[in-house]
Amino acid sequence: MIHIDYRDTRPIYEQIVDKFKMLILRGVLCPDEKIPSVRNLAVELSINPNTIQRAYAELERQGYIYTVKGKGNFVSDSSQLLAGYREEIFAELKSICNAATDAGITREELVRYIKGGEADD
Repeated sequence: MIHIDYRDTRPIYEQIVDKFKMLILRGVLCPDEKIPSVRNLAVELSINPNTIQRAYAELERQGYIYTVKGKGNFVSDSSQLLAGYREEIFAELKSICNAATDAGITREELVRYIKGGEADD
């Protein structure tokens, strides 16, 4: 389910957060589905349980999971999360487009590149 890329420069907990977010947003993990315990996932990935705990705390802070005391961690309803994530992506895209425009890249070049064409050199 979760694979860690040790060549990735991001901290391991961030990789775990991102992987869980994608699994939740794509519907692989359904609302109210129980996710692996901190201990089980730490053993499965052969990493420190504190790293998993930190990732779960961040996922809970962002609203992707919730904790039921004595029962474990569960997936939150992702419908609103998906809308929020899309807004984040479009905000990043807008920022990139603004930077590209400032660098003299035309809108037509951006559109051609996004559609899979080559950038003009």
